[in-house]
Amino acid sequence: MEIRQLVEEDAAAYRELRLRALRDDPEGFADTYDEAISHPLTLTIDRLRAQDAAAGTFTLGAFDGSLIGVVTVVRDGMAKLRHRANVYAMYVAPEARRKGVGQALLTEVCARARQVDGLEQLHLTVVTTNEAARRLYQAMGFVTYGIEPRAFKLGDQYWDEDLMVLQLRPS
Repeated sequence: MEIRQLVEEDAAAYRELRLRALRDDPEGFADTYDEAISHPLTLTIDRLRAQDAAAGTFTLGAFDGSLIGVVTVVRDGMAKLRHRANVYAMYVAPEARRKGVGQALLTEVCARARQVDGLEQLHLTVVTTNEAARRLYQAMGFVTYGIEPRAFKLGDQYWDEDLMVLQLRPS
């Protein structure tokens, strides 16, 4: 398995995996399949071009012949929030789960984040019912500091989210 930053040539595979995630696991993401399918591939290409890994904004992919997992890190640009970045859009294809793909992606996220000047912590949210993801994040050192009730709503169904943080450097 190879873990690397996605580049614009990966845009079609990334978009395809992202749409699969939204279709198959809609409770895990803020956007919906219907919203995302309407976005052109050029939007994905533009987002991949706009990455600045040295500044703390990047998307990683896990490859095993094809793209099987992704995760995005976005650092805030505001002065009071520059010490933190958010982990978004973590997804591993079902056929690749329980094989260490998620752990490998997060290990690389943490390694890269620790190299970013001034970046001290990573934040993420996870639907409280996603036990496997919560266990993975906890095993990687993320701790829950709150729960956002009814964070997502689709139709008449709501999902709560755990708010989690990982300190990159000892205080």
